[in-house]
Amino acid sequence: MAGHSKWANIKHRKARADAQKGKVFTKLAREITVAAKEGGDDINMNFRLRLAVQKAREANVPTENINRAIQRGAGGSDNDGLEQVMYEGYGPGGVAVLIQILTDNRNRTAPEIRNIFSRNDGSMGESGCVAWMFSRKGYITIDKVESLPTEDELMMLALEGGAEDFKEEENSYVITSEPEDFEALRGMLNDQQVLLSTSEVTMVPQNLVRIDNLEDASKVLRLLEALEDHEDVQNVYSNFDIPEEILQSV
Repeated sequence: MAGHSKWANIKHRKARADAQKGKVFTKLAREITVAAKEGGDDINMNFRLRLAVQKAREANVPTENINRAIQRGAGGSDNDGLEQVMYEGYGPGGVAVLIQILTDNRNRTAPEIRNIFSRNDGSMGESGCVAWMFSRKGYITIDKVESLPTEDELMMLALEGGAEDFKEEENSYVITSEPEDFEALRGMLNDQQVLLSTSEVTMVPQNLVRIDNLEDASKVLRLLEALEDHEDVQNVYSNFDIPEEILQSV
């Protein structure tokens, strides 16, 4: 779990920087469009759309952009032609990599993703080769700050709110839940004025691969960042665990 939370924090810092270039806006708009296309434009009835819109608002995507993306999806326009695909592979040190793609041309995207793996000491695998290592979960991290309740109080709050697991890490607490319990859990913590560092429904690895040397750690992060930078990539998930002292050196 530690590796997952570290990558989540890296991604969110990177997302804030990318937002200045509009890159994140485009990816979030795509997710909203597909969510509306699959489940309709009623945000109260469409869980995926609700999460996508909240993530867009947290990234300061303009309301006009959000509404336009919803309308485009709900209208069922064939002009977008977006298809959701999961690609899988292995990175340096044998870490598993799972990639969520939204593309209008799979024949273009697949070779490009394969090339990113090859250029960064990884290999793209067959469908199903690593997906079994991940589970879809509600995922929340809370930074350790003085204003927090005690660890026991926070754990009781989380469990009462529907959490499946509560773990302490070096600088944060990590809470997981079943996806259907995520909204109620997050809402309860917000009501208690607990500041959430990360809150999302994501793919959480069941087991971690520890990377104990700087060279492999650098290669792993370089691969994941290169994948994240691809315009068709919505999310990248991995099961690495890099010790904090090595992570700080990368």
